Amino acid sequence: MSSSFQFLYNTINITINNYYCYYYSHSCHHHRLLQDYATQQINVFLWISLISITFLLLTKLAKLFRLWSKGGLIPGPPCPSFYGHVDLISRSNLSDLLSKSHDIYGSVIKLWLGPTQLLVSIKDPEIVKEMLLKAEDKLPLTGRAFRLAFGRSSLFVSSFEKVEKRRNSLEIALNGKLLERANVVPTKIVDCFMERIQNIVAKGGLDCEVVSQHLAFSMLGATLFGDVFLAWSEATFYEELLMRIAKDACFWASYSIIPFWQLGFWKYHNLCAKLKFLTQDIIKQCRYYSSDVSANSSFLSGFDDHLSTSEEPCGNIISLMFHGSLTTAGLIGNILARLVKHPDTQEKIHSEIMMVHKVSEEHGQKDFNKMPFLLATVYECARLLPAGPLLQRCSLKHDLDLQSGVKVPAGAILVVPVQLVQTDDSCWGKDASQFNPYRFLSKGGKISDCDHLPESYILKNPNENAAFLPFGSGARSCIGQKLAILGVATLFASLLEHYEVQLQPGSESDPKPTMNNCIFQLLPSPKIVFEKRNS
Repeated sequence: MSSSFQFLYNTINITINNYYCYYYSHSCHHHRLLQDYATQQINVFLWISLISITFLLLTKLAKLFRLWSKGGLIPGPPCPSFYGHVDLISRSNLSDLLSKSHDIYGSVIKLWLGPTQLLVSIKDPEIVKEMLLKAEDKLPLTGRAFRLAFGRSSLFVSSFEKVEKRRNSLEIALNGKLLERANVVPTKIVDCFMERIQNIVAKGGLDCEVVSQHLAFSMLGATLFGDVFLAWSEATFYEELLMRIAKDACFWASYSIIPFWQLGFWKYHNLCAKLKFLTQDIIKQCRYYSSDVSANSSFLSGFDDHLSTSEEPCGNIISLMFHGSLTTAGLIGNILARLVKHPDTQEKIHSEIMMVHKVSEEHGQKDFNKMPFLLATVYECARLLPAGPLLQRCSLKHDLDLQSGVKVPAGAILVVPVQLVQTDDSCWGKDASQFNPYRFLSKGGKISDCDHLPESYILKNPNENAAFLPFGSGARSCIGQKLAILGVATLFASLLEHYEVQLQPGSESDPKPTMNNCIFQLLPSPKIVFEKRNS
C-alpha cells in the first residue's frame, strides 16, 4: 500500500514539474517574442529619427553653403576670422564702419555677423527704394523689446503676408479720423498744452529731452484717446511709467533667453503689467463716455476691429503709445534744439504763423498746410536726425535680385544706413550735414490765401527725393508718418504763436546724435526756457 502511494506521489510530482517546465518554457518564448518586437520598433524609430535629423542637418548645411557662395559674390571687407566682422563692429560704431566700407567697396556691401548671418548694407537711394519695395519682411527678432514687455502685436509679425491687412486698416484709421483731428486741434488740447508750458515756464529752464517727451506724450494721448485723456487723473503716472519701461526695454530684450532668474526682470515685468492695466482703464473710460460728442472724436470709436482677442489685449494701442511717444519725442526734441540754435528760423516761423493766423480769422479756419516754412523745418529736422541709424528688412523666402546686378540670398539682413543716406552730399548737396529748411522749399508766385506772407514759397514733396527716409519707405514704411508730421507741425504752430524758445545761458549748444532709449536723440540735451511773446 505504501509503495503504491509512493508511486502515485512521484507520478503527480513529475506531472506537476513537467507542467511548470512547459509553462515556463512557453512564457519565456512569448517574452522573447515581445522583447524582440519592442527592440525592432525602437530600432525603426531610431533609424527614422537619425535619417530625419541627418536630412535636416544636410538641408541646413546646404543652405549655409548656398549663403556662403552667394554672399561671397557681394563686395565687402574680407572676414578677419571665422566669426566674421563681429569684433570690428564691437570695437567701433556700426555707422562709421558702414560709412568707411561704402566709400571703399561701393553702394552695396556685405558684413558677416558670424558664420551663419549675412548683413547687406545699401546706400544708393535708388537701390534702397527698389529694395524697400521688394523686401517686405522683417527679421524674426523685430519687436522683441515690445513683445517681451507687453506680449504679441500684429504690427511686429515678420511675414508681410500675415500683417498686410492689419497694417492697411490701421493706416486708413490713422490717416483718416486721427489726421483730421490732428489738423483741427481742438481748443481743449491747445489749452492743455499751454497749461503744461505755463508750468514749465514757472520752473525756469528745463531739459529739452524732458520737455519733448512730455509734449509728445500729451499730443499722442489726446489724439488717440480724445478729450477724455486730458482730464484723466492717471495721465502723469502713465507717462512716467512709459518712460521707465522704455529706458529698460532694450536691455532686457538683449537677453537671448528670457532672464527669469533676474529679480530686476520681474520688477520690469510688473511695471509693464501696470501700464497694460492703465491702458485698459483709459480705453474703458473712452468707451464709457462714447455718447459724449467730444469723446466721440477719440480714435477708439473706430478702433474696435483692431483689438483682436488672439493677441495681447489692446496691444496695438500700447504699441502706438510706446513707439509713437518715443519717436515723436525724438523729433520734437530735435526741432527744439534747432530752433534755439537758429533764432532767425524761429522768427521766420513765427511770422508765417501770425500771417496765416490773420488769413484764418478772415476765412474762419486755420490751415496748417499754408505754413510751408514750418513744415520744411519739420522735414529738415527729421532728415538730420532719424529715429534710428538703420532701417532693417529681409526677404524670408526668396532671393532678392536688384537691378544693380547684386543678388541677395534669402534670409540675409538688409539694412539701410539712414543717417548716412540722409546726409550724403551727392543727394543733398555740399551742405548736407547742415541745417537748412530751404532745401524743401522752392520760390513761387503768389499762393492762394498766403498773399500776406513776406515771401511766397512752395513746399516740395520730400518723398520725391529717394534719400528722404526718416519714416522708411515701401510696404513696411511707418503707418503714422502723416500723423506725426502734421501733429508735430500743429504743436509747434500753437507753441511758437505764444512763446519764444531760448537756450538757457551756460547750456550745451552743440549736442550730438546719440542712441538713447532705442532711438536717436541729440545729447547732451540742452536746457531751454520759454519766453512769452507780447500779444
